[in-house]
Amino acid sequence: MSKSKPIAVVSGVAVAAVLLGVVSYTATKPSSPGASGSEGGSTAAEVSADPSAGVYAELEAYARRDASDKLALGRADAPVVLIEYADFKCGYCGKFARDTEPLLIEKYVENGTLRIEWRNFPIFGEESEAVARASWAAGQQGRFWEFHKAAYAEGAKEKGFGKDRLAALAKEAGVPDAARFAKDTDGAAARAAVRADQEQGYSLGATSTPSFLVNGRPIAGAQPLETFTEAIEAAAKAAKSAPAKARP
Repeated sequence: MSKSKPIAVVSGVAVAAVLLGVVSYTATKPSSPGASGSEGGSTAAEVSADPSAGVYAELEAYARRDASDKLALGRADAPVVLIEYADFKCGYCGKFARDTEPLLIEKYVENGTLRIEWRNFPIFGEESEAVARASWAAGQQGRFWEFHKAAYAEGAKEKGFGKDRLAALAKEAGVPDAARFAKDTDGAAARAAVRADQEQGYSLGATSTPSFLVNGRPIAGAQPLETFTEAIEAAAKAAKSAPAKARP
């Protein structure tokens, strides 16, 4: 977020910074399909099994709820918003995208409970920045999630994200105008959009990917499916019981 973010959010941000950036958790390669982890930083937060723990209402302000957001999935007025800060070169992000996210979409997005908002959080250098911009460019033609799927396919990151590879991914994703895609990928608007997402992630103290917010609850790493379902269901229950004027 920018330096002018509301003061009301600052206390929640400070807490999230502790949860996402200070609690000790050594990321290692998953040894089984159910293992979890994160990449990019020396530490990340462990998540309590209690879905009511670590919820900070101030952080709900990070959800944009913009119906025109091309990098979001689900109703803008869904009771629960999951914000994902991720890098396309991150193996754990790919694991979440392949193994967990489709199940969350099927169970919660399709019935209107959940909205997923993507934030580009490139932390692995020039190629990370390039593919982040490319994903935004694909989104301008309504193909962000198709590009997301192609870029996170098994073995995709090992092929790199050079210019030719990005063009191939765009074609695979069904981006209709290749010339516009190339222009948008290198344009100022893409750079500004990625930078805004990065600033928001860093303001939360995120140093590893993937990192998440679920209605103000920070979650670090590609945690097991149950961690997300518990958080989503707890958030949905809280939203349902909240006074109508207090809902987003």
